[in-house]
Amino acid sequence: MRCKTTLITGPPGGGKGTISKKMIQDFQFHHISSGDMLRSEVRMGTPFGLQAKAHMQSGELVPDDLVVDMVLKQVELASTARVLLDGFPRTKAQAEALERKQQVDIVIQLLVPNDEIVKRISSRWIHPASGRTYAKDYNPPKVDGRDDLTGEPLVQRDDDKPEAVRARLQEYDNLTLPLLQFYKEKGCLYSFDGNDLPDLVAKDRRSDAIYASLKPFMEAKLS
Repeated sequence: MRCKTTLITGPPGGGKGTISKKMIQDFQFHHISSGDMLRSEVRMGTPFGLQAKAHMQSGELVPDDLVVDMVLKQVELASTARVLLDGFPRTKAQAEALERKQQVDIVIQLLVPNDEIVKRISSRWIHPASGRTYAKDYNPPKVDGRDDLTGEPLVQRDDDKPEAVRARLQEYDNLTLPLLQFYKEKGCLYSFDGNDLPDLVAKDRRSDAIYASLKPFMEAKLS
């Protein structure tokens, strides 16, 4: 049976991790996270990892073809024909490099309004010593600005401040627009925004709304 490869893409803070976990559980995907894969290859000192490490130590990006070869290795090791790519490809050039060796059958694009993401991420505060994370809207500390266990002050990471989040979202848009156009022209791009379930969206449960539409779609595609 030929490998059925799915790519999931979405903006930072858009719920991609939540959706991916649901897809893995419900459809028994073999999950390939490019970031985790690269760190593992480097840590284990594999031939791929040593090549990647040499580029990284020289301050260079890991070449697309090398990452593609790592992905293909993971595909070959998969115990299922269903593969979920997460984090790669991120650019049109990477997609073209992958396409020469591995076809992507389904591309899932998560559409989440920027203002919603900015609100979600900028409400996060952390306790630096432990890494405990709070969100003022759905997981607030018992005392505003204080860690529940130690009472020590919470801080907001620079990356979580509204202006930084907006900059990251703009960078994401610039990077992925050509990628999405590439897959749109191939006829395998499908977008989900959850707006068909406005009640869930109004309760700040857009990920649940998206998955309510995505799950039956994937059931049909994978049947």
